[in-house]
Amino acid sequence: EYSVTFGPVKIAPGSENTQCMVLRLGNPSAFHVGKIHNLLSGGSHHLIVYRTNDTEEKLTPFDCQPFADTLKPEKGTPLMITQKHEETLSFPKGVAVSLDANQMIRLEMHFVNPSSEEEEVKATSTFISMPDSEFKDEAGFLFLGNPDINIEPHSSETLGPVFMKLPSQVNGVKFFGITGHTHQWGTNVKVAVTDSKNGTDKPIYDVPDWSWSEPATVYQDPPFEVPQGGGFRFSCSWNNT
Repeated sequence: EYSVTFGPVKIAPGSENTQCMVLRLGNPSAFHVGKIHNLLSGGSHHLIVYRTNDTEEKLTPFDCQPFADTLKPEKGTPLMITQKHEETLSFPKGVAVSLDANQMIRLEMHFVNPSSEEEEVKATSTFISMPDSEFKDEAGFLFLGNPDINIEPHSSETLGPVFMKLPSQVNGVKFFGITGHTHQWGTNVKVAVTDSKNGTDKPIYDVPDWSWSEPATVYQDPPFEVPQGGGFRFSCSWNNT
């Protein structure tokens, strides 16, 4: 096991921010990761864990643009997003994330302190190895979303269903887990897989009593493939109080 830790950082009352740290994992040789275990303190909204190509550590938390580098492969690869206070991502049998020796990891923390007292925020991400002899397939991360959302005061709204076609380079990829993500006015996230924009939907993420602050991760066993030319159709709902 190898761990990296964000913070602790003191948060002033009524403040919100996203900050990052770049840390060396400290693994002396390359290895395969079979599980990632994250722990978040109170005040944490979400943590994104990246494998990054940076060569220098940044040990002091610095302001960073939330989610920006999920779309820039040259900046690094997202490995996990956690919105729960404790969560373990377990890859299917034979599946792992490959890390280089002395791998650099970036932790991106979004934190909120709505209280009237100063709060301390901290997060730890632990990478748990699997035997090299068991490794067969590399795990990846796909992030889909829509930031173009505007909800009038004291009103409810649902975005979608929105169809997002998958690029051809992920043809044949198997999906084993899925989660939804909104901020505090979110009331639901639903996702289906479909063979085309006007195709028939197969629901794959529809969680009863869905919670924005503790969104469930739904695992698919066996993993599924998206038909060639198809994609995901999702909807998100909010109640702006």
